Amino acid sequence: MKDARHYAPAAQRNREPIFEVLRGVLPERGLVLEIASGSGEHAVWLAERLPGLVFQPSDPDPKALASIEAWIAHTGAANARAPLRLDAALADWPVKAADAVLCINMVHISPWASTLGLMRGAAAVLQIGAPLYLYGPYLRDGVETAPGNLEFDVNLRARDPLWGLRDLAAVSQAAYDAGFAGPAVTQMPANNLSVVFRRV
Repeated sequence: MKDARHYAPAAQRNREPIFEVLRGVLPERGLVLEIASGSGEHAVWLAERLPGLVFQPSDPDPKALASIEAWIAHTGAANARAPLRLDAALADWPVKAADAVLCINMVHISPWASTLGLMRGAAAVLQIGAPLYLYGPYLRDGVETAPGNLEFDVNLRARDPLWGLRDLAAVSQAAYDAGFAGPAVTQMPANNLSVVFRRV
């Protein structure tokens, strides 16, 4: 049988730094909804290390959903649910309530409409004080952008003109408009950021 698991090299590199931040962000118990789970490697790796939480991965891509299912089967992560098909840009999400929302490396590899949908959807499923966690590269006013990030931005826009690194101020404004406070920002390896918004 063909192994449907996909491998994302970035997931191998960033999972431990992300975990160190999430340990201080996520509740001890509850449901964590992951948007744009991709290969599924983050979902199962985090699930194994945070047994008090239930992880609900999701993605709009059927190949990604198959990879997530295969990773769950391979690892036997009992607290990782079967993945859901979910497009962040759409209004009707299949999950109606969550205790946290994670979104790793989606904002820059999707149209701006997906980020706006993420904010609206996360605000709808989260209770007051619950976190929305974003990870990835961002542009920031007054902070010099690393040359590698600028090259990455050019590459992304060449692949799809609707993609590209986002201005953190614009992302924060979208979050504020949807009902979030923040952000709390942590500098991460390889010129990435962890960005946490809290529902208000």
